[in-house]
Amino acid sequence: MKRLIIISFTIIMFFFKNLAMSNNHKSFYDLKIESINGEIIKLKDYHDKVILIVNTASYCGFTKQYEDLQDLWDQYKSKGLIVLGVPSDSFNQEKKTNSEVKEFCEVNFEINFPLTTITEVKGENAHEIFKWAENNFGKSAIPKWNFHKILINKQGNVEKTFSSFTKPTSNKIKNKIEELL
Repeated sequence: MKRLIIISFTIIMFFFKNLAMSNNHKSFYDLKIESINGEIIKLKDYHDKVILIVNTASYCGFTKQYEDLQDLWDQYKSKGLIVLGVPSDSFNQEKKTNSEVKEFCEVNFEINFPLTTITEVKGENAHEIFKWAENNFGKSAIPKWNFHKILINKQGNVEKTFSSFTKPTSNKIKNKIEELL
């Protein structure tokens, strides 16, 4: 009887262990997002790169940061930096269509770094990238406003987050990028 209990207990332990391990925990590189042109951006294509994810908006007081994001992209893309702009209307300051956002960014800021479709970045309807960031880094990964920055290291982990007030070309961000590259 004692042996039967031990065997039963062992089987139950393995059963629950497998359930706990199969919680479909995705890595950053398992995620995808749609580009502003309608193609799928597979984040696995950015493996071994440093990625700066920024939720953007056309009608925000921080919109001029697009210029700094383009400068960062120009300066560091050949060294392995990806700037990923994620237009969002989560704070009610974005244009209504992806084509309007694309035109605005190209005409006003000559943006050529990757942009996504207009995407929710907070709350229940947030894109899985932002939910993943919160789950793996905590509440500081949740955008509090437009132009919140999430820096992903080459291993696909959130390295640091930066508020909307931190300019993309600030020494704080550039030094961290250079350290990770």
